[in-house]
Amino acid sequence: MTAPAPAPPLQVALVEDDPPLRDATMQALMLEGAEVVAFPDPRAALGWLTGDYPGVVVSDVRMPGMDGIAFFAALRAIDPDLPVILTTGHGDIAMAVEAMKNGAADFLTKPYASADLIRAVRSASARRALALENRRLREEAGRSTQGAIPGTSPAAQRLRSVIEGVARSEIDVVLTGAHGTGKSHAARLIHDLSPRRGRPFVAVDAGVLAHEDAELLLFGRDPAAGAAGGGLSRTGLIERANGGTLFLDEIAAAGSVLTVRLLSLVESRQVLPIGATRPRRLNIRIIIARLGDEAQVGARDPLWHRLGAVQIAFPPLAARREDVAEIFRLFTARHARELDIAAPAIGEAQWRHVLAHDWPGNLHELSGYARAFVLGLADPGAPAAPLAGERPLQQIVADFERTVLEDALRRCEGDVARLQAMLQTPRKTIYDKLAKYDLKPSRFR
Repeated sequence: MTAPAPAPPLQVALVEDDPPLRDATMQALMLEGAEVVAFPDPRAALGWLTGDYPGVVVSDVRMPGMDGIAFFAALRAIDPDLPVILTTGHGDIAMAVEAMKNGAADFLTKPYASADLIRAVRSASARRALALENRRLREEAGRSTQGAIPGTSPAAQRLRSVIEGVARSEIDVVLTGAHGTGKSHAARLIHDLSPRRGRPFVAVDAGVLAHEDAELLLFGRDPAAGAAGGGLSRTGLIERANGGTLFLDEIAAAGSVLTVRLLSLVESRQVLPIGATRPRRLNIRIIIARLGDEAQVGARDPLWHRLGAVQIAFPPLAARREDVAEIFRLFTARHARELDIAAPAIGEAQWRHVLAHDWPGNLHELSGYARAFVLGLADPGAPAAPLAGERPLQQIVADFERTVLEDALRRCEGDVARLQAMLQTPRKTIYDKLAKYDLKPSRFR
């Protein structure tokens, strides 16, 4: 049997201006295995502490220059979750109680026993570890949606925020939008970020729903009906999703009889295989993808409102033009990896086409163009396709200028001097442009 991993040592930042008391407290903590960094005053501690400090702060209240209450307020500005234990004389108890109301972890009245200090430090340290772990998990979820839903547009930010929130819940979801806007990808992302991520994800697309044996494929056949039904028993796709997520894509392809059965599934969470005498209860989350916006879907299929789900609308690519350049780079890199070839440099002609075209086929069309570009099949001299919607020339020029700057920053690895030489542009102009498009060189290093 493998022994459990040893608990990490306690970490304490001790702030005490009385040298004998500071040394005694430090010794008591170290005898308990704590790693202690001691400071004679709050300002020295503030210069050392950061928002990711994994330990606990123990601070006296009455100190010259900056008292413990002001110090506590400064620590809250660094990290509201950083636990602070205040040590105080009898005359400062009211101040310490007020700090406790504002979020201090604990306070001890001098003289206090070493055992009381250790107990308070251990309790606060456990809370700190939990807070940092929750923060790490939130950041991982954020990175997951950042990579899966790229872009800086308000639409991309909204999608990331909604998907993160929905994924953590058990509520059903209806995804609406045109072909190629990312609904299928989002359905899988919601599952992967959810508590069900270790369970099955079963996708049912239009091909299955329109199949002549769609009912058998979806609902399966009961063993008792094997001989009488003229075929072997089988588990349907719906039942295979038990415990996980069922994704119904393009359900308009289902016939009227099948639609009624699917609606019954939505309401009852029960499946009745062919030949079965009793339905089987399922534990599934349902995600449905529909063409069109929410109003169109509701008008065309009002029965689907029985799902009681969150509805997420996916905008066309033309409505999030500021994301097109980033998505094209990602598609280019992905296809290059898949094809195991070096990605070619993106030239001015390609950028002109990427930024001017309206991409009516959305992500599917853009991905196809990126693949053709990687294979050398995209005509670099082809004129840009006309816009399906009107856009000011100033906006077209700004999008192109930002994209050129981003590409150059990547090639220069954020070195502004190299960027200036590459673009043959005065340094002040370079900095003005970077500020205009909120491009920070440090992000490219």
